[in-house]
Amino acid sequence: MKRVAYVSTDPGVPVFGSKGASVHVQAVVRELLRRGTEVHLVTARLGGDLPRGLGGVVVHELPRITGTPGREREESARRSARAAADVLARVHSDTPLDLVMERYSLWSDAAMTWARACDVPGVLEVNSPLVDEQAQHRVLADRVGAEAIARRAFDAADSVVAVSEPVARWVLDRTDNRNVTVVPNGVDTRYIRPGLEGRPQAASHLDQRGEPRAASHLDQRGEPQAASHLDQQTPFVIGFVGTLKPWHGVEVLVESFARLAPTDDGTRLRLVGDGPQRAAIEAQAERLGVADRVDLVGAVAPERMPEELARMDLAVAPYPQLPDFYFSPLKLYEYLAAGLPVVASDIGPVGEVLDGGHLGVLVTPGDVTELAAALAGLRSDAALRAELGDLGRRAAVSRHDWSLVVSRILTTVPVRPPSLADDLLGRSA
Repeated sequence: MKRVAYVSTDPGVPVFGSKGASVHVQAVVRELLRRGTEVHLVTARLGGDLPRGLGGVVVHELPRITGTPGREREESARRSARAAADVLARVHSDTPLDLVMERYSLWSDAAMTWARACDVPGVLEVNSPLVDEQAQHRVLADRVGAEAIARRAFDAADSVVAVSEPVARWVLDRTDNRNVTVVPNGVDTRYIRPGLEGRPQAASHLDQRGEPRAASHLDQRGEPQAASHLDQQTPFVIGFVGTLKPWHGVEVLVESFARLAPTDDGTRLRLVGDGPQRAAIEAQAERLGVADRVDLVGAVAPERMPEELARMDLAVAPYPQLPDFYFSPLKLYEYLAAGLPVVASDIGPVGEVLDGGHLGVLVTPGDVTELAAALAGLRSDAALRAELGDLGRRAAVSRHDWSLVVSRILTTVPVRPPSLADDLLGRSA
């Protein structure tokens, strides 16, 4: 059995939590476990109970990070991150590790430098320009030190996997390592799929695997039947998943939803997530007269996400205009996997994920009027909703499943005899 260590030293990423970063870590580890890999999870913060599908993981907790934001906390984070090398050494001395994967953290180069020194392949996942993020949105006392740690980690890694093109460029500006590959996020299409409990679902001509159903679900022309799943007693639910922070554009969505209100009192807006903007969004909904039709669900555990998505009739990613959009939005892949029609801002890689509008409706970022019109259009067109939902589900299964994402990550590992990537990918030598 192959042995892999997955390292996450960032205290802002509770690896058993519900944040997007947490979901990413869980998904990669779960997929490795599915392949029969022995996985050692080295982490600074657990943040919850053991998630589904991770029963076989071996957990190693790093020293707790303490102190007030600034130099005191940064030094504590450095000490905790350095302890990862000691953990890796102990695990490796028992039975040699075959691969070290690390989620890039602001104060950690220990895992990649240890792997390089011990001749163990090392893959570094970079999900955001952390130094810039920390300086802009939080507190960064030692930017010079953070930049130096980033460069050492990038240089030491055999492979750097960036979640988007802007993140890859950010990495390449800081290293001579040219083995930098863009591998976007993914979704577990076996877990998130159409037809789960939550509400009646639109008629679909695909089964849960994304394959065509029997011909009885098609009309006489062989086209998907366009029957609406709504009745007069069932409200139409527009959904959003994500943290309530300015760069998600939820306030634009609430205003667009309010514009539907005068002509449509059978529609609800369901916001799944929490964050610092919650109070402002509640006040906005009250001011616009739609508070009684806006449901703020709060943050939910990943295990509840399929149920929440099943409550929705269409889903929205209403990003505002941002100068540096570097995300690979998990919500998009989850919407597609759930077979939901999607309305999303045409920004960054979003348009590419939605095939230039073939898999969803693209709108101008921040344009309230355009977003409201797109929501109204899909609300009134059951056939289009069914078509987009089916096409999106097909794309999620064939392009974005986590099994495919992890395979892409593993193929970036430089070939060493015997080939670890070949072994984990199930290929013969």
